[in-house]
Amino acid sequence: MEDLQTLRKEIDEIDNSLVALFEKRMAIAEQVAAYKIQIGKPVFDKDREQEKLSSLGSMAHNEFNRCGIQQLYEQIMSISRKRQYQLLQKHNPVQDWGFTPIESLGTEGVTVVYQGVEGAYSHAAVQAFFGNQVSSFHVDTWKHAMEAIQKGEAHYAVLPIENSTAGIVQDNYDLLAAYNHVIVGEQLIPCKHVLLGLPRTELSQIEQVYSHPQALMQCADFLDSHSNWHVHEYANTAMAAKKVAEEQNPSQAAIASPYAAKVFNLEILAENIYSNPGNSTRFIIVSRDKVYCKHAKKVSVSFELPHTSGSLYNSLSHIIYNGLNMTSIESRPVLDKNWEYRFFVEFEGNLMESAVKNALCGLDAEVQNLRIHGNY
Repeated sequence: MEDLQTLRKEIDEIDNSLVALFEKRMAIAEQVAAYKIQIGKPVFDKDREQEKLSSLGSMAHNEFNRCGIQQLYEQIMSISRKRQYQLLQKHNPVQDWGFTPIESLGTEGVTVVYQGVEGAYSHAAVQAFFGNQVSSFHVDTWKHAMEAIQKGEAHYAVLPIENSTAGIVQDNYDLLAAYNHVIVGEQLIPCKHVLLGLPRTELSQIEQVYSHPQALMQCADFLDSHSNWHVHEYANTAMAAKKVAEEQNPSQAAIASPYAAKVFNLEILAENIYSNPGNSTRFIIVSRDKVYCKHAKKVSVSFELPHTSGSLYNSLSHIIYNGLNMTSIESRPVLDKNWEYRFFVEFEGNLMESAVKNALCGLDAEVQNLRIHGNY
């Protein structure tokens, strides 16, 4: 048997040949791209690739090698397509996918809508992003907020999209898919839950506690230490505080924000009751105007995929291959399509950047129902 060094030398020689052949293949692929650009033929030809993969696999001498050859050439073809998309984008660039770049978001003279009531974390996000003097109003549901900007009753809507402890707000991902609105900004709000009661109330008087389900979960350890309390889910933390203030029952308390204590003239009965000190909620700023700031640093997209092996990997490879950092991926069921999913992906970048344009060009050609939800 040959020694290891000899075998490694043979592998190195083969690899050198493979690199040279790969570069030769890529050079020819560029010529193919030039031809496709000239006649307007799409880059991705699924039937042609499947036929080629089947033919290459049949050349292998065993099943293991057949599978390996097909996987290898799937990647080679994918890389070839990415180079062709780059050339296509360079020759016939798509200008910002219908988005208009602006210097900054207008915050003066605008109206903002949010779900809940004054004192809610959503209200805090409104004021943190737009300032304390902004004109704002609240609605009962997140859907009503989306409808308000659709009707022109507000310029922006502020919606929670995920919490660092409780995870994503699924309904708002579904609303992004349902409405043709775009994300133009985001705001992070720390969730410093406190226990609120009527002034001069003692903890020993509390029997009923009200709050949003997520807030209750985030304060589970504190609530467990008071097992005699009856806990009730409420639509919103601030609405729970409002209930306590309106009913004037000293046996009732709410888990809400310190800001809600000021709004509803309640007393903080206990502080630091949340289990995770780093707990925060990320809010998105939504507009019906298809704009993005020139300094925007994050792109949000969604798309659907066929039920085929490697479809998710192949789609994400357009982001990876263009050197873009993916920051989030979530999935939601597609309405009226059992067991099919829409993927929401966020990655760093700006719609003006060539790497982002190349990635979007590749995604648009190879996924179903690509939507750009915003650059912010």
